[in-house]
Parts: sequence; C-alpha cells; structure tokens
Amino acid sequence: LREAVRRGKEVTVVVELKARFDEEANINWAEVLEAIGAQVVYGVVGLKTHAKMLLVTRREGKRLCHYGHLSTGNYNPRTASLYTDISHLTADPLLTADMEAVFVHLASQSRLPRLNRMWLAPFDLHSHLIAQIDALGVAAGQGRPTRVVAKMNALTDEALIAALLRAGQRGVKIDLIVRGACTLAAQVPGHSENVRVRSIIGRFLEHSRVFYFRDGEDESLYLSSADWMNRNMMRRVELAWPVTDPVLRQRLIDECLVAYLHDGRDAWELRPDGTYERVNSDTHAGEEGASRTIEAHGAQQALMARYGARGRSREARRD
Repeated sequence: LREAVRRGKEVTVVVELKARFDEEANINWAEVLEAIGAQVVYGVVGLKTHAKMLLVTRREGKRLCHYGHLSTGNYNPRTASLYTDISHLTADPLLTADMEAVFVHLASQSRLPRLNRMWLAPFDLHSHLIAQIDALGVAAGQGRPTRVVAKMNALTDEALIAALLRAGQRGVKIDLIVRGACTLAAQVPGHSENVRVRSIIGRFLEHSRVFYFRDGEDESLYLSSADWMNRNMMRRVELAWPVTDPVLRQRLIDECLVAYLHDGRDAWELRPDGTYERVNSDTHAGEEGASRTIEAHGAQQALMARYGARGRSREARRD
C-alpha cells in the first residue's frame, strides 16, 4: 500500500482499531499510511469491521477493470502461518461491483445499494442464511435430496440454530464442522438426529468459514468472514460471497469440507449428552471420499502434504 501511494496511486484503507491483540499495530499502520497520503477510514460507528477484502481498479485501454481479493482470514503474516484460511482472487464484475459498493459505504457512510452476489452483515447476511436453510427444509419435505455442510469457528446464534433444527427435522442432512463453541445439541433422538457436529483440533487453528447448500443437483458454496454468532450477524461488518466457478467450488468442497468430514485423526464428535468424543476412524465410511485407513484422514496432514509438494516443485523449477 505504501509503494502504491509512492507511485501515485489513490489508496483508501479501512482499518479496524478494535482488532483483538492488534490495536496498537493497527493504530501505528494507520498513522503511517495517513502520513504518506493514503485515505484512512475507521469503519462504521458502533460496528466492528471484521470483513477482509482488497479491490484494485486498473485502467486497461479505455476501460476500468476491477480485481478483487476476499479472505476468510486477516491480512496478518503471523496468523497466516498458523491458521487455515482461504483467499479468493476474482475478476467477476458482479462480485467486484459489490466490493466497490461496500468500500464506498464504509468510507462515506452512504446508503448501501442492493448487492448482486454478496451477503453483508449486519444488513442481510443473517436473513439470507436462514432463508437458504429454510428453503432446503421445504425441498426435503417434498422428497428432494438436500444437504448442508458448514465450517466455522463458532455456532451460538439462536435463530440460525433453530433454522438448522427445523431443516434437520424435515429431513435435511446437516454436517457442521465447528472448531470452538457450539450450543446446538446434535444427534438427540427425536430432536436432531440429522445433525452431526465435529471439531478438528490439530497443528493449525481452523479459521476458514465455508457454507455449502445442496438441493438435488443444485448446489451453492459461500466463503465468509463470519461465524454463526449473534455478534457477527448483528454488530459487525461481515461478508459472505459465492464461489460460482465449478472447478474452484469443487476444489473447496474436496479440500475444506470432504477432507474434514472424513478426518479420523484430529476430529472430535459432539455426542447427544453434550460431550465430545475423540474420533479414531472414519465415521463417514459409507460416503464418497471415505478411506479404510486412519492415516489417509488427517485433513491438516493432507493440506501440508499437498501444498508442501507444490512448494518444493516450484523451488525445483527455479533451481
């Protein structure tokens, strides 16, 4: 950002001063950026800005092109090496138009227009999620195969929990990968048999938020900065956005959802009595992606092996 200002680019930065553990660093960076000519704004009064995004507008010939970067994690080099997060680069004109509208809203406090693809808290993220879950419940009641798989840090929002329970009671198969607090009672007979909850506790802190919804052959996948907590839905600026490219979407399903559902090494499953039980085998053995060996089901081990091999391959090509 400093280099962009030095080269004469117009730079606007939204800095959240209430970032936990990073308040002093954020104040210092904000002062540095302001001193060299960047426009620094501090979000909306009364709301914590928790969304993470970057938008580059570039003149190419006679037109302006937009390139966006959205992330489930912070722009922080320390946590980037300790947390599992997802970055999404896009030139989708509808999604980048949404990003521009959100930046304008944060910088000028102007009225937010209707967004094309993005869901934004505290405006419509909460209601969109509930509507999506309820629609699957209706579809399941009509006999269509339906599925919800959601990965997040915490699940404590009462309205979202109620929507999940309604959908599960109508026949929607629901798998939740929740690293931390979860106040939904899973696998309770007569109440939540169709809801399974697991937590993955490994070398890295699981931090990505991935929401998958399927109605028959129609499937959608959203990435997000938000956990399913009331504070995230009502008192923070949060984003959720769809991954519409089918190849990228399938990659996220395989690497961020299927691998975690079949993890037999670092997984703990929530029992009906509210306790967690260590998983030492593949509890989804009858489903696609299952393996007979526990070793094949360490999602974080697979992550390290996959990207470690890619890194070594790049280094070998440079040599």
